[in-house]
Amino acid sequence: MHQKYYPEPVVGLFIFNPEGEIFLFKTHKWKGLYCVPGGHIEWGETMKQALVREAKEEAGLDIYDCKLFKIIEFLPDGSFWKEKHMIFLNHLCKTKSTEVTLNDEAQSFVWVNPEEALKLPLEKYTKQTLEEFLTKKPNW
Repeated sequence: MHQKYYPEPVVGLFIFNPEGEIFLFKTHKWKGLYCVPGGHIEWGETMKQALVREAKEEAGLDIYDCKLFKIIEFLPDGSFWKEKHMIFLNHLCKTKSTEVTLNDEAQSFVWVNPEEALKLPLEKYTKQTLEEFLTKKPNW
């Protein structure tokens, strides 16, 4: 019998501190490029619960006031460490802290002005979302 595969819904967290800086980290999962925290939504978990869990697991950050900003479909193209078809549900989130505790998925991190972030070696879907954020400048 042929096994079926399905896209995986994934939350992405564009976390901003009180100074308006965005949190980015480098990870081996995206070939050492800067990206945002995120991950799959677990069975029985809401998107909001997944956002809170992923922020805490990957960066040790407490988040609030999250808003769905952009949905991106990711087809396997070799840029991710595993061959996956994912649907990114990218959210804008706020944090009151800048104290970060990375897990083993990340090698380093920065808090950076969004405009300056575009000068960093960004994973292409992070870059695409950030460019749209800077164009639309949503008020949330």
